[in-house]
Amino acid sequence: MGHSQEYETIEWSADRKLTWADFKGRVPESDRAAAVTASGITYRFSTLYKNGELKVDFKVTTYFYPNKSWYQSHLCDTFILGHEQLHFDISELYAQKMRDRLAKSSFTENVKEEVKLIYREILEELEVYQDLYDQQTNFSRDSVQQSLWNNKIKDALRH
Repeated sequence: MGHSQEYETIEWSADRKLTWADFKGRVPESDRAAAVTASGITYRFSTLYKNGELKVDFKVTTYFYPNKSWYQSHLCDTFILGHEQLHFDISELYAQKMRDRLAKSSFTENVKEEVKLIYREILEELEVYQDLYDQQTNFSRDSVQQSLWNNKIKDALRH
């Protein structure tokens, strides 16, 4: 397995939805989950001084990791795919929150640590929210809750 393949990524986009073909990871033995979505947020930034003021330029991106994501085809359907898509969308929602938070922050020459702190906070909040999503939808089994979450996240991503 080549290095590049391991780090294959799909960038989040409103126009490109996940398909089962994107889930390329091997299913761990004895795992009862139907599917697992591995997604994450990355950032990079550059700084420059303009008129003695520190300007920070950010890029925050949400990725899906095909080789760390997997599904058991006999347990999966389009409904579960929708549940997994929303995990990815929730990651993007928190990328959006991070962009907002960075835009509202003022930084010192300690910018690297300050950004890292915001990133860490975002990741913690994201993890809690992903767990809440799985609990409330009972891992997609509660179709009413799933539908409510779909609408809630779609709405939040529009703003």
